[in-house]
Amino acid sequence: MGSSGFPIDLVLFAMIAGFLVLRLRSILGRRTGFERPPQPYQPQPEAPGGPTIDGRAEAVPAAPARAVPDPASPLGATLARMQGVDRGFAPARFLDGAEQAFRMIVEAFAAGNRESLHNLLSEETFRGFASAIDAREAAGQTQKTEIRGIHAATIEDADLRGNVASITVRFVSDQINVTESKEGQIVAGTDAVTEITDLWTFERDLTSRDPSWRLVAARSA
Repeated sequence: MGSSGFPIDLVLFAMIAGFLVLRLRSILGRRTGFERPPQPYQPQPEAPGGPTIDGRAEAVPAAPARAVPDPASPLGATLARMQGVDRGFAPARFLDGAEQAFRMIVEAFAAGNRESLHNLLSEETFRGFASAIDAREAAGQTQKTEIRGIHAATIEDADLRGNVASITVRFVSDQINVTESKEGQIVAGTDAVTEITDLWTFERDLTSRDPSWRLVAARSA
């Protein structure tokens, strides 16, 4: 092609370039002047139900509110006396163990697990729990209990007589409690979530090598 000829190749390149621009605009969109400027990356908060695994939200129960008495209060002074007898005693750590015992005892009673209960209860309290299980089984009934969450675990009272310490804890929990007949009919409780407040008293000889606190009394508040 002579130097005086029309540069056809440039026209083709221009047409191709124009076509690509139009295609990119149709795919990416055009700025309108009201768009927010690019924002720095920020991690997205997790869904309210907790992290999602396999498309399902995993429920993460909130930690229960725990109230340790003021050391200057009479109740705090009693707990301090307990620490004087057993240097390993700490109110906050005791509440951790009390919450675990609460869950284990509630579940063991519903399941009729006498062996687990015997290790967690005083002899007198165990006899009361075992008697209730015997009556339930004799009637052909079963109990279904589920602790959905514990809202609070607080020390309500404490006493130290010699080396024997007793501490009363108030538990506020959401539970489902249903007792069913052998035909599957509900004879007590409800399958709805119910908030329950319990007062449980634990006891231990602080000089004993056995570190376990045992439940000696339980009642609903």
